[in-house]
Amino acid sequence: MPVSRRNVLIGAGVGAGVIAAGGAASLLSDGLPADPSSLHRIASLPADDSSPGWFHTSRLRQPKAPLIGDAKAPWVVVGGGFTGLAAARQLALNFPDDDVILVEAQQVGFGTSGRNAGFLIDVPHDIGAPDYIGDQTIAKHVLELNQRGQSILRDQVEQHNIVEAQLRHSGKYQAAVEDKGIAVLNAYRGGLEKLGQPCEIIEGNELRDHIGTSFYRKALYTPGTMLVQPSALVKGLADSLPANVKLYEDTPITAVDYGVKTVLHHATGRITADKLILANNAFGQYFGFLEGRMLPIFTYGSLTRPLTAAEQASIGGKDFWGVIPADPFGTTSRRTHDNRILVRNSFSFNPDGRAKPGYPEKVRAAHRLSFERRFPTLKDVPFEHTWGGGLAMTRNGAGFFGELRENVYGALGCNGLGTVRGTATGTLLANLLAGKRESLTYYLLSAPKPAWNPPQPMLSIGVNFTLRKGQSDAGLEG
Repeated sequence: MPVSRRNVLIGAGVGAGVIAAGGAASLLSDGLPADPSSLHRIASLPADDSSPGWFHTSRLRQPKAPLIGDAKAPWVVVGGGFTGLAAARQLALNFPDDDVILVEAQQVGFGTSGRNAGFLIDVPHDIGAPDYIGDQTIAKHVLELNQRGQSILRDQVEQHNIVEAQLRHSGKYQAAVEDKGIAVLNAYRGGLEKLGQPCEIIEGNELRDHIGTSFYRKALYTPGTMLVQPSALVKGLADSLPANVKLYEDTPITAVDYGVKTVLHHATGRITADKLILANNAFGQYFGFLEGRMLPIFTYGSLTRPLTAAEQASIGGKDFWGVIPADPFGTTSRRTHDNRILVRNSFSFNPDGRAKPGYPEKVRAAHRLSFERRFPTLKDVPFEHTWGGGLAMTRNGAGFFGELRENVYGALGCNGLGTVRGTATGTLLANLLAGKRESLTYYLLSAPKPAWNPPQPMLSIGVNFTLRKGQSDAGLEG
């Protein structure tokens, strides 16, 4: 139904199929007009593997129905992950008389936002700087941005009673086994202290009492991190959106016509938007923006079955914790609210942003080795789920925030911090469109933009070499 002022938000995906305006006389086999000269076709659609552990172990949810036919609104956001959900919510609050359309190509919680390790990290971590902090002014902005994302998510969980998200202010342990990892922790500790952030070195013997394993020699504990069940969190965020947000799931966009108003084509019709917000990370490049500047990197996780009481006793430690590696190519692990162990490592470069068939099975042996090194008493505990999930990386670590073209805006390229950064930038972008600016808005608008990538095939050769070398050099921390 038409409204006076609308903005359309399109979920973490891209639409499928199309019916031309006014029932054009001739359609192609894919449902697009026979004269497609004004259309930008979407060359790649999200397609994740079917086994995301967080999704399958979280609350069973009835997804919103796909869009059938045509729709229009003043605001459209593409992407139903952390960024898109935040942008849609804030637009709806800023413009309570407008309808907002949020379009997701898959189901909420099934894609990237439900496949990460569930860390809501506050402190900056610049691996290119000697002290892992770098420029103090930039680091303070990053800290503020991350904490803004944390605060928004915490408030939403409390306000809407999203208990299934299991949000806990647990802190994180950055742990090391080898000398080079210990050096990283010592350098990072110095950087955090210069930034005025609390941190604590915990030695191996004491560390086991925290995380139930004597595998690590030392860890740097920072108390500001929150841990969540990520798929449960985004499901809860989707189900608590304001009434003027219309969410369509399983509605990929297959083509876009950019004009005074943007027309998005999907399997059975069109969405007409006064203003379009792209919150679909690496897939933003398939909408004609930031092409050649995104690096879709996949990383992989495995989740055990719940531990028995005897198995829990055999490892001890706290009943809820999260460990990230000192080496960026090492292993992340967690003990979850339902007493499972998560292991996350291994990487692949997927240039089209889609899952590579067979890769979860391929990395399962590496996960098994990492798990048994850390928890030898649990060697007989099987994995129930193994999956991959995408990261929208850029070569210089910069994201994009702001106007892409007239009436089209984006918050893209979260560089592995989509939970907090995506939440913050989605909210700030919605505020910018409502005429509200704050210090973080000016910082994001003036920050460097994603750098160009080398052309193919040199890009794939270089990225794949870097990933293989990094994983090999991680040594025991892998």
